[in-house]
Amino acid sequence: MGISKTDLFSKEQNDIALAAKAFANPARVAIIQHLMNAKQCVNSDLVQELGLAQATISQHLRELKDIGIIQGTIEGSRLNYCINPVRWKSIQDQFNDLFNLYINICESEKCC
Repeated sequence: MGISKTDLFSKEQNDIALAAKAFANPARVAIIQHLMNAKQCVNSDLVQELGLAQATISQHLRELKDIGIIQGTIEGSRLNYCINPVRWKSIQDQFNDLFNLYINICESEKCC
């Protein structure tokens, strides 16, 4: 989506699209799943866990952090990452609201 076209849509529509972009890459989905399964802050073990280069992992972490899905803290020379619970709940609510708009009209005879 071009940057000049985002003003045609609501803040919520743009926010959902940004979140969907994060889920559009299997590496980012794997990172999110790993962070959730770990149930704690994770640092350098992502390279060993996912088998991707450190630079690639860093790029995906930056994408996830930029939209707020993950948060990081510095501990000495290490960065620790975890799911941002407030942002995660917000994304969950937005997607639930979107999916709940659907009413299966094809069960009736009004389906196109």
